[in-house]
Amino acid sequence: MKYHNPVLLHESVDALAIKKAGVYVDVTFGGGGHSREILKQLGPDGKLFGFDQDPDALGNVIDDERFVLIPENFRFISRFLRFHGIKKVDGILADLGVSSHQFDEAERGFSIRFDGDLDMRMNQKSKISAKEIINEYTEEKLAEILFLYGELRNSRNIAKTIVEARENEKIVTSFQLKQVLQKYLPKAREHKILAQIFQAIRIEVNEELEVLKEFLLQVPSLLKEDGRLSVISYHSLEDRLVKRFIRTGMFSGEPEKDVFGNITVPLEKVGKLIVPPAAEISVNNRARSAKLRIATLKV
Repeated sequence: MKYHNPVLLHESVDALAIKKAGVYVDVTFGGGGHSREILKQLGPDGKLFGFDQDPDALGNVIDDERFVLIPENFRFISRFLRFHGIKKVDGILADLGVSSHQFDEAERGFSIRFDGDLDMRMNQKSKISAKEIINEYTEEKLAEILFLYGELRNSRNIAKTIVEARENEKIVTSFQLKQVLQKYLPKAREHKILAQIFQAIRIEVNEELEVLKEFLLQVPSLLKEDGRLSVISYHSLEDRLVKRFIRTGMFSGEPEKDVFGNITVPLEKVGKLIVPPAAEISVNNRARSAKLRIATLKV
């Protein structure tokens, strides 16, 4: 698809074990690739709800009476499903990556390849963009997000350089930021380090990890007894949260054991971790870091 080439398309949809008359949710609609595949497997009585807060995704709405697109952040999944009279669903799919469209639109500011406004908002109505973070966050706060979300060891030095540079001139474009940080970008590792910096800022702008946590906490109460969760993540921060929640029902610490040493967790892992085959990566380089985890409600 021109808008977005869906990753692990068949694997992630097959993971839902779709029932013809089931109710399903694609919480990251984007270009609609996963949704179209789900609809192919649904019968006439099935229902699919899509979530996407990006106004650009509304142009991809599927003309199918079984489909409803909800233009909201999936952190509000329970609230908006209830609005549509849905309390329980048979399966939920989440593809947590940034869409190809968002990376390829220079003015969105997601890409390190194009010069564009420092924006990075998935929802254009959000108040805080990358520009505010780069120009208004304290040096300490900048260093913190670069370390936590970009996993950059020299986060303090990078933050100090940004703060010093913005005192002379406001940093408003992606190439301007790249120029400011040139000394930290050796030719051999320029792309990797820039990607880490942009990832850190993007996660902060969109509250991505908080959104993911809020979403996962709602999943057990939304799934029917044999309902399935299918989640594709693209970096270790997301994947750790998904893996840990499936294993323990928590994001930190360990669940309490009963007198027999057993723990009660809401979800149960289904199968092993799935990664894209070499053939898929060769035609879609963005698939290279994708990881698919599948779970079902534990009964």
